[in-house]
Amino acid sequence: MRGMTKSVVWVAREALAVGRRSFPAYGSRTSRHDFTQAQLFALLVLRQFLQTDYRGLVTLVAEWQEIRKALGLRKVPHYSTLAYAARRLLPEAEKGGLSTAPS
Repeated sequence: MRGMTKSVVWVAREALAVGRRSFPAYGSRTSRHDFTQAQLFALLVLRQFLQTDYRGLVTLVAEWQEIRKALGLRKVPHYSTLAYAARRLLPEAEKGGLSTAPS
């Protein structure tokens, strides 16, 4: 059994790797290409890990250079970018998530 981690940087790197395997780089050919879908996914994972809201996450990432470096961010997304990404990338989470309770 693997132990739990408390390293935010490790979680960010792992989430980025999963995002790169799971999503195309960009949502469409005509997107602005400011952030990859993998980067946005990793930020959403960090939001859950840190148990904060979108604005709180943006503040933390803006102040935390090591996280920006681990995710390859040249700039920090606006909190609304993360909210829209959550609807697009994690539609089940927005509905309350998939139930793990027995039926």
